[in-house]
Amino acid sequence: MSERVEKLMREYPQMKTEVKCLENQIRDFRGISETEMIESMLYSHPEGERVQTSGVSDKTARIAISYREKMERINKEWYDYLEQKYLLLSEELRFFESALASLSGNLSGVMRDMVIDGLTYDAIASKYFVSRTMVVKYRRRAIVELDKLYAAHDAEVAAYILN
Repeated sequence: MSERVEKLMREYPQMKTEVKCLENQIRDFRGISETEMIESMLYSHPEGERVQTSGVSDKTARIAISYREKMERINKEWYDYLEQKYLLLSEELRFFESALASLSGNLSGVMRDMVIDGLTYDAIASKYFVSRTMVVKYRRRAIVELDKLYAAHDAEVAAYILN
């Protein structure tokens, strides 16, 4: 379990950046344009044997009939994917940040400074008037507490899903 917590601690800045990027993508969503859709259909080639199953043999006519539906479906699927990814990542970050805030004693402040604010061990040691070794001990204790919080969270989610 501690690998999960350590991975979250390492990847926190990247995850925050990704959430902001997803927010912008969703807010400014345009999808693929009609021109892009028509071009993709125009230059696509069917795979396998070619068997004519309909009366329409003209590629241009087939594109004209189906491009708008395909374009709308692709755009909706892409938007839904972005939205789902954003919601999952946001929830993961929200829980991680609340777990950090829930740590006991100095651990909450130390871990917030380390993970969220990106302070170095030396800067944290100076801020809290402790040695670098003590910062390492704080980090280890925080990981143990975070593991317990994540175990409880996972149990709650499992209980909810099973009910």
